[in-house]
Amino acid sequence: MVNFENKEHYDVNDLRRIISILRGPGGCPWDAEQTHESIRRNFLEEAYEAVEAIDEQDPRHLCEELGDVLMQVMFHADIEAAAGRFDLDDVADMTVRKLISRHPHVFGDLTVTGSDEVIENWEVLKRREKRHETVADSLDAVARSLPGLWRAEKIQKKAAKVGFDWPDADGAMDKLREELSELAEAVKAGRHVEEELGDLLFSAVNAARLLDIDPETALGKASDKFAARFRRMEEKATAQGKKLADMTLSEMDELYNQAKKELENKYDR
Repeated sequence: MVNFENKEHYDVNDLRRIISILRGPGGCPWDAEQTHESIRRNFLEEAYEAVEAIDEQDPRHLCEELGDVLMQVMFHADIEAAAGRFDLDDVADMTVRKLISRHPHVFGDLTVTGSDEVIENWEVLKRREKRHETVADSLDAVARSLPGLWRAEKIQKKAAKVGFDWPDADGAMDKLREELSELAEAVKAGRHVEEELGDLLFSAVNAARLLDIDPETALGKASDKFAARFRRMEEKATAQGKKLADMTLSEMDELYNQAKKELENKYDR
């Protein structure tokens, strides 16, 4: 049994120590076996759960989920510390140095007029630090682990900074219609369907960006709306003594359209 002091209130150092205990001799076999790769998805899931707590505007839930994210950071740092490459203090050191270097208007003599200029300077300093010599270098550096819609949006924004962009959403909408037509042709021909579908999605993100809409948020709301309509449709089928699996598509379509109409006010449609 590991002796760990009971306290009324633990702090960051206690969390750091308990992670080390769990992964060390006499600790937890599962924790000791983990690698960066084996818990990669856990890191992503914890981050998304923290974002959900933000959306819920629930401080207690957010506190819990931020703790889970912090635990992931410490876990990964402990793996590296055990390998002798870096530890949590090295992570903090690198972050502090980055924040100092990217805030010359706070820690240096640079004067800025507002937050827009801060963001512009941040991007310039980031490109310099990452040694991005071309705009294409910056596009290539956008993390491939990002959700696809966000990655597409970020790539488009970087291209737009040098003027490679539609002047307004009308051009993006025309392109979206063009890509839809090309997808239909590809499906008919049975060739390049995945490629054309990707182009259509990329164009949809471009339209969302120019309309100042977060594509992930828009898709999330559409998914919620579909789920709510589907639930209502299933409830209506149950009320009729039917199971969806035993119904025809046309019968389900009829109930779905009824559910859609009933829920119109909820989604302002």
